[in-house]
Amino acid sequence: MTGNRALAGVGFGLAAYGIWGFFPLYFHQLKQVAPMDILANRALWACLFVGLLLACTQQWGKVRQILGRPRQLAMLALAALLVGSNWLVFLWAVANQRVVESSLGYFLTPLINVLLGMVVLKERLDGREWLAVALAVAGLGNEIVSLGGLPWVSLLLALTFGTYGLVRKQVPVDALSGLWLETLVMLPLCFAYAAWQASAGHTVFVLDDLSTVSWMVGAGILTALPLIAFAAATQRLNLATVGMLMYINPTMQFLTAVYVFDEALDSGKLLTFGLIWLGLLVFSWNAWRKFR
Repeated sequence: MTGNRALAGVGFGLAAYGIWGFFPLYFHQLKQVAPMDILANRALWACLFVGLLLACTQQWGKVRQILGRPRQLAMLALAALLVGSNWLVFLWAVANQRVVESSLGYFLTPLINVLLGMVVLKERLDGREWLAVALAVAGLGNEIVSLGGLPWVSLLLALTFGTYGLVRKQVPVDALSGLWLETLVMLPLCFAYAAWQASAGHTVFVLDDLSTVSWMVGAGILTALPLIAFAAATQRLNLATVGMLMYINPTMQFLTAVYVFDEALDSGKLLTFGLIWLGLLVFSWNAWRKFR
């Protein structure tokens, strides 16, 4: 049973990170739309889609149980704030041709997960894991020197998503119910933003452009599917393994940025990526040894 549970967790993780890896290509189709507009639509359509899944699977009883547990609701509200912030920064990066920086953030996330596991969950690191973390810190330091400042896009993406994974791991809520409540928590802020924009003559929830509506609805569905898979993976795997699988997503984003979007990649950034990739290689090799 333990083996099957771990295998299922790896399968869910691969599905989640594979879908996320294609996100730059998908959201590039909405480059004419403001990032906050996309976020509002993603939250709305994801909430409706997951609500439909809950109805079809007759799982509303689980949602009612969570509504009676204030601590879990508070944790899910925090998770919603973290993942919503992550979405917004990522959408801004795609809109402003900063996908290389976003991929760097997601490369950093596995090692952020390791540090969070050590600090919050009291997981112990061995020598090779410390070496992996040190290489990532060196890469981040090189990036700071190259830019002359903090790589805020990369850091925000890594910290928000790493912390989101930690929070979701500590909430014993099934994937569908948790995601529906997370997107539900986002909606008041999204509606407030839409009302503010409407007062200025701008419509956030576009209904007259069939092409844009289709992309927005698809964004909600594609937002829900990998998060459902990710939540299922975090419930079956330890945080370090979740972190190890994470770099599938930034690898796909990095290749998209360089070979599809033709974003610049100078020698300083190559050194940054090289150090972080080396850290991930050390970490992954060590994790594989433990698995064996």
